[in-house]
Amino acid sequence: MPRSSLLVRNADLYEDVNSTEEPATLMSNQTSQESWSEDASLGLATLCTIYAAYATIISMGLLGNVILVKVFFKIKSMQTVPNIFITSLAFGDLLLLLTCVPVDAACYIVDTWLFGRIGCKLLSFIQRTSVGVSVFTLTVLSADRYKAIVKPLELHSDAVLKTCCKVACIWIVSMLFAAPEAVSSDLYTFHLPEKNTTLETCAPYPVSERVLQEVHSLVCFLIFYILPLAIISIYYFLIAKTLYKSTSSMPAEEQGHARKQIESRKRVAKTVLVLVGLFAFCWLPNHILYLYRSFTYHTSIDTSTFHLVATIFSRALAFSNSCVNPFALYWLSKSFRQHFKKEISCCKAKMPVRRASLTQAHTPSRAMSVTGSEISVTLLTDYSITKEEESV
Repeated sequence: MPRSSLLVRNADLYEDVNSTEEPATLMSNQTSQESWSEDASLGLATLCTIYAAYATIISMGLLGNVILVKVFFKIKSMQTVPNIFITSLAFGDLLLLLTCVPVDAACYIVDTWLFGRIGCKLLSFIQRTSVGVSVFTLTVLSADRYKAIVKPLELHSDAVLKTCCKVACIWIVSMLFAAPEAVSSDLYTFHLPEKNTTLETCAPYPVSERVLQEVHSLVCFLIFYILPLAIISIYYFLIAKTLYKSTSSMPAEEQGHARKQIESRKRVAKTVLVLVGLFAFCWLPNHILYLYRSFTYHTSIDTSTFHLVATIFSRALAFSNSCVNPFALYWLSKSFRQHFKKEISCCKAKMPVRRASLTQAHTPSRAMSVTGSEISVTLLTDYSITKEEESV
């Protein structure tokens, strides 16, 4: 892949070129052009490594998130308040994996945008929406866990319905934030003087608009990273404060069922905190690199090997956030681990069972009973509690 296509690409995952250099400015930087031309392509081994990483992210992400969604819809007792948010998060991750990752992978091979003007607008809208769903869901889920811990005995018969409405609002808000970018995104021509050619790219604004580039990077950083994480931090500070007070002042007569509820909610809060931490870790390098490019690409392009590696790493790390959540749940939750193993074993058993069915008529019915089995446990807790308790 030509390095020009990669190094001028925006570190943010929703646009393909954010560089605002004009041809005259680029031509004045002879040193950068020479070093750029000396190493004009990624090596075959490097390209294979990149595509192996992308293939792993897509395959693992699809496997984990599809199983998570299947477990939620398959088992009625799993349809609790936190699990509804987690399932919505999985849908957002699947959307990102099925759109953004393949499109980004295609840009490692060719120097131009392959999906047309409509594809530019549609993909920009879908990809921005998916990330908005992820970060806003984590924010609302943190607020929900705070409420559950502050009032652990308060029951709401319509909590599931209210949660579904909240999830719908999250998706609507995410689409509203994505709409302006879909409208402004278009195909723009970028000049590559070292190759004496032009590059057609998809971007949310003309490449000559330097101010828009800076404003766009700052707004994205604030709305999709800083502000949500600040709100989440406040909620978790209040959660820790509440848990400390409730543990030290709980009367002896309330230490039975109430303490069990509190411990359950503490476990769910811990799981949500891990998901938030993974999001913050995976997306930080991408935002930093985007800010760096937005405020330094006015005079020259950084063509160093370090910057190339940082670009590839930041994208892969951001994409990986869409596949790690189910496996974080697998590590944190014994119940989800059991369901995950059950689904995997069922998938492995289907092929040999179908072959054996030609000679053994009773085998398919046995496999069907295994596939249809259900265990009444929640997705994020290690023991069963009622839907009303978990809806708080």
